[in-house]
Amino acid sequence: MNRLAQETSPYLLQHAHNPVDWQPWDDEALRRAREDDKPILLSIGYAACHWCHVMERESFEDALTARVMNDNFVCIKVDREERPDLDSVYMDAVVALTGHGGWPMTVFLQPGGEPFFGGTYFPPEPRHGLPSFKQVLLAVAEAWRERREDVGRSGKQLVEHIRSGAQLQASSEPLTSEVLQTAQLRLRDGFDPQWGGWGRAPKFPPAPVLEFLLRSGEEEMTRKTLDGMALGGMYDLVGGGFHRYSVDARWLVPHFEKMLYDNALLASVYHHAWRRFGDERYRRIADATIDYVLRELALGGGGFASAQDADTEGVEGLTFTWAPGEGAPEDLFEPFEHGRFVLRGELDDETCARLLEERSRRAQPLRDDKAIASWNGLMLAALAQAGRVEPATELAEFLLGPLSTPEGRLHRTYRRTGAGDGVAKGSGYLEDYADVAYGLMELHVASGDPRWLREAHRLATLAVHLFADDEGGGFFQTPADGEQLVARKKELDDHPTPSGNAMIAYVLLRLARIWGDDELERRAVSVLRLVRDSLPRVPTSFGWLLVALDQHLAPHREIAIVGRSDAPVVRAALASAAETDVIAFGPAEDVPVLAGRTEVDGRAAVYLCERFACRLPVTEPSELPARALPR
Repeated sequence: MNRLAQETSPYLLQHAHNPVDWQPWDDEALRRAREDDKPILLSIGYAACHWCHVMERESFEDALTARVMNDNFVCIKVDREERPDLDSVYMDAVVALTGHGGWPMTVFLQPGGEPFFGGTYFPPEPRHGLPSFKQVLLAVAEAWRERREDVGRSGKQLVEHIRSGAQLQASSEPLTSEVLQTAQLRLRDGFDPQWGGWGRAPKFPPAPVLEFLLRSGEEEMTRKTLDGMALGGMYDLVGGGFHRYSVDARWLVPHFEKMLYDNALLASVYHHAWRRFGDERYRRIADATIDYVLRELALGGGGFASAQDADTEGVEGLTFTWAPGEGAPEDLFEPFEHGRFVLRGELDDETCARLLEERSRRAQPLRDDKAIASWNGLMLAALAQAGRVEPATELAEFLLGPLSTPEGRLHRTYRRTGAGDGVAKGSGYLEDYADVAYGLMELHVASGDPRWLREAHRLATLAVHLFADDEGGGFFQTPADGEQLVARKKELDDHPTPSGNAMIAYVLLRLARIWGDDELERRAVSVLRLVRDSLPRVPTSFGWLLVALDQHLAPHREIAIVGRSDAPVVRAALASAAETDVIAFGPAEDVPVLAGRTEVDGRAAVYLCERFACRLPVTEPSELPARALPR
C-alpha cells in the first residue's frame, strides 16, 4: 500500500495497492524530488478511463516495471478531475512534444515542476511504432544522469511554450454580428451531412456548438446532429443518457463511460431543441437523460457522481451490450466485439422497462462517486431548465453547503468516505464558480426565488476578484492565492465542457443587465476580445464563447417579474421569452432591475424593459406584446 490509500479520489484509490510507490501531488512529494534529486514521473488520468485501466494492469501492477519506476523517479499520480490545472499545464507540454494528447498521460518533470518529456499511453512491449514503457523509463533515467543540460534546455523551452499560451493579445477589431455569421458559415466546413457532427471519427457530442446554432436558428446542422446522436449506440436506448463519445462516424459504437457533464449539457441541448423546434422526441430524450442521472448518479445527501466506468469486471461495455438470447430485440443488433452487440433503433416503453430491469441484475460498472462543483453546476442548470425544481433546489443547497467553505468560497470536489462523513477538497477553479453561478441563475428562473439570483451574483463577483487578469483581460484558471505552478493559464476553448472563460463571460453579461453594472460587462467583453479573431476561424472550439458573443450583441431586454412563478402571465412571459432576454424575479429591492417593482392589486406582474426603461406592468397573458416572442 502506498500514500494514495489516504486519498479520497476513486481514481487514486484504484492505484493504492500498486507496487509503485505512488505519491499524491503535494508538498511532501515535491520536497522528496528536490532532496533526492530525482525527476518526477507524473501520471494523470481519471476513474472512468478505459486506457488508464489498461496501462495500470499492464505496467503499474507489474513488479519489474514498478521497481524501475521506484528506483529512478518520484512517482506522482493525479486525478485530472480533481486537478484540472495540472492536467491543463502538462497536457500542453505533451501536445507540444507529440502533437496529440489524451489519457493516461505520462509526463517527466524536473524537481521544480518543469516538464521535459512525455506522452500518453505506453504499451508494456514495443508495438505499433511505440516504445515499451520500460524502454521509456530507462531512456529518461539515463538522460537525467548523463545529459542533464539537455533536459534543462528542453524543460525551459516547454515552460516558455506553456506560458506563451496565457499571453494572448486582445483584438482591437470590433465585436459584430459578422463574427457570428462567419462562424456559422465556417461550421459548414467539416460538417458530416449524413450523420451530423463535425469530423469523422472519433466523434464527441458538440453540445456548446449546438447551443450556439440553436440560438441562431440554424436547423439543418442542428437537427441532423441531434437526430444522429439519438439513434442508439452512443445514446443508451435502454437506460437513457449518453456515453462519452463514439469511436466511429455514425454515433454507433461508444466508448462506454458515462460522464455527468455530457449528460447535463446534452439534456439542456435537447430541451432547448424541443423549445425551438417543438419536436417531442427531443423532450423525451432530455427527460430520459435527466432520469438516468437521477437514477444512477445521485449521491446520498446531495450532489451527483462524476461518472460511470467504461469497464465492468475488466471488460469494456459489458453492462451495456447484449448477446443473442439475452432478451433484447435482435433486429436492432449492431456488432460490437466478443460476440456482443449494441442496440440501435426504436424501443417501446414496455420493452425498454423490461430490458432495463434485466440489465440492472448484471454486474454494474464502478461509479466515480466524487462530486465536482462545476459539473454539478451544469447539472443544476439542466434540472432547472427541465422544470425539475425540487431536485435542483436540493442540488443548489449541496453546492452552497458541503461544497462551499464557511467563507463562501467553492471547493472543487466532495466525497463521502466509508464512515459516512464527507470530505471537501481543493480550491474551486474558474469553471467551478462560472458553472455553479450559471446553474443558480437557471434555478432562479425556474423557481422564482430571488435567493438563487443573489447567490449567482455573489459567486460571479467573487470569481472576478479571484481569477480576473486586470492587465491582459480575461480570467485565469486558478485563483490568485492558489498554488503557483510553472505557468498560470487561461482556458478559452471548450474541452468538451464550456471553458471557464466562456461561461463566466456569459454569466457576467446576464448579471450585468440585471444589475446595470458596466464593470461586469467590461470584464465579460475582455474575454471576447481575447478570442475575437479565433471565433470565426475555429468555431467548433469556441461554441460557448459564440453563445456569449450572441448574448453581448443582443438587444438589452429585461423581464422583471413580481409574484408567483406559476401565475398564468408569468408562465406565458417565460414561454415567450427570447434566449437573450434576462429574467429576474422579485420582490427584491436590492436587485436594480427589480427595485420599485411590485404586484398589481395582489396579482403577479410582468415588467418588460429595455435598458431599464420599463413598460406598464402586465397581469394577463393576452396583454403581452408580440415582441416578447422568441426570435
